[in-house]
Amino acid sequence: MHRLIVSVVPKNSAEIVTAVANKAGSAGGSVLLGRGTASNSIIQLLGLGDTSKEIVLTIVEKGIASDVMSAISGAVAEKKHFGVMFSVAVPSFVKSGEVNGNATENGNPEKNNNKGEDDMAEAVNTKENAYEMINIIVNKGYAEDAMAAARKAGAGGGTILSARGTAKEGDEKFFGMEIVPEKEMLMILVTADKKDAVLGAVKALPCFEKAGSGIIFCSDVESFSVLGK
Repeated sequence: MHRLIVSVVPKNSAEIVTAVANKAGSAGGSVLLGRGTASNSIIQLLGLGDTSKEIVLTIVEKGIASDVMSAISGAVAEKKHFGVMFSVAVPSFVKSGEVNGNATENGNPEKNNNKGEDDMAEAVNTKENAYEMINIIVNKGYAEDAMAAARKAGAGGGTILSARGTAKEGDEKFFGMEIVPEKEMLMILVTADKKDAVLGAVKALPCFEKAGSGIIFCSDVESFSVLGK
């Protein structure tokens, strides 16, 4: 069982996070570019203002996840409004050359094939699991509309990532969406009790009326913390 640690930090700050994470036992990570969408009066969750952001994705073994997150928090504790950090469970993890999803340290499959599901159920039932991450993929130009609707439904802010479809010319669909090369992915972190309201508001938008115009998926957040002062 692994954990995906997501750190949303100011532009040109990702190296601080990755360096500390590596010292704490992480094998590496990926950095994405995005922008915040929250107004200045709502400096919270994934928003932190309309500025450029870097999103650091780090997958670590469950046993060291807390140590890595603590190390990151400690390294930026004196920085003001540095960002946010949260983790989600990763039941299956595949690296090139090996499969780690159900492997033990000796490389043998776990006897209990339901261990990943059991760990996930345990995480969902903990008090720490008070947040949901809502991911919305739409054609370029519609992420701001989705964020506006989500904010009216109680969301504080989000982070927009530029993306693109991967389908070949001639393919009809990408994740059930008509091919439009440029996409936007909106990540919104909300308290669990606001999830349904936010989803309902986004799904009611005119841009979602057409079949295949967008997709939404959600993940349980196991832990959440604000980075810096």
